[in-house]
Amino acid sequence: TAAAIQYGTGAISGFFSYDSVRVGDIVVKSQEFIEATREPGVVFLAAKFDGILGLGFQEISVGNAVPVWYNMVEQGLIKEPVFSFWFNRKPEEEEGGEIVFGGVDPAHYKGKHTYVPVTRKGYWQFDMGDVLIGGKPTGYCADGCSAIADSGTSLLAGPTTIITMINHAIGAAGIMSQECKTVVAEYGQTILNLLLAETQPKKICSQIGLCTFDGTRGIDMGIASVVDEIARKSSGGLHDAACSACEMAVVWMQNQLSRNQTQDQILSYINQLCDKMPSPMGESSIDCGNISSLPVVSFTIGGRTFDLLPEEYILKVGEGPVAQCISGFTAIDIPPPRGPLWILGDVFMGRYHTVFDFGNLRVGFADAA
Repeated sequence: TAAAIQYGTGAISGFFSYDSVRVGDIVVKSQEFIEATREPGVVFLAAKFDGILGLGFQEISVGNAVPVWYNMVEQGLIKEPVFSFWFNRKPEEEEGGEIVFGGVDPAHYKGKHTYVPVTRKGYWQFDMGDVLIGGKPTGYCADGCSAIADSGTSLLAGPTTIITMINHAIGAAGIMSQECKTVVAEYGQTILNLLLAETQPKKICSQIGLCTFDGTRGIDMGIASVVDEIARKSSGGLHDAACSACEMAVVWMQNQLSRNQTQDQILSYINQLCDKMPSPMGESSIDCGNISSLPVVSFTIGGRTFDLLPEEYILKVGEGPVAQCISGFTAIDIPPPRGPLWILGDVFMGRYHTVFDFGNLRVGFADAA
């Protein structure tokens, strides 16, 4: 039977199979799973997936297949119907994290967990209270918001309205806007000069070293993994975003030159266009030197306020002068009836040890240790 799944980034397709599956020391019998034969999307190449282990409820399972977790419980393979996550945020250590099937590891959390009931089976969905910036309520979730805890989401995602407020408060700017402005600042005059010298427009960006091709391929706006792109940039590789920004600048400048605008007017206009550029995946970058002065961002869950410090919600890629910092907050607008929805991904779960209590249909958070 054919099967396919579309993810936020990337997709898989293939067919259903049955086999015994080993998860750690546990052997699950007669497990149905998708044998993926196609994985379109750069994210699968960049992240080198071995597979995807779905831990949501059967209500959202493709083909209503029984998830491996359900079979672990049904076949009596675990001590209690609970699984829990811990992410190690110390990159120098070998162990990246731990998932425990059948309980919790007391070594990886401090204090008690704050539990909230699952309000909708599908994702692990629960009610969340207000969002605070620098200790001040935003009021956006004063009447409550819905949220899910999801280890498969790297960042912390929320509705554009409030994410924009958060990113404004931390001084974050769209990565594509910043890339565009950088290209205009460093190469704008050179591009103009080459156009005035009647250089072939399609060859300009490769001529100045921002593109690896010369017009034989279209503008590539796809950034499947911004972290991967920035890592490649910081290691001296060619950056697709810079190439795209250059190609667009060439087109914009041609348009303005045909209108007999002055060079200063053209460069000013291109900068204004840069400001309007959206980030393809909604990511925003900040100045790494400002991290210590940024506000705490907090989320109210089950009557407790969960703080995220700047060093916890900022992702730093690279070291020294080439280091770039990405906001851990990204915009995603999930339409009704399932949305609007907050997704507390790894940015949040890295700070707070997370328990998925299947037996009592609740989610719990405690300080990670």
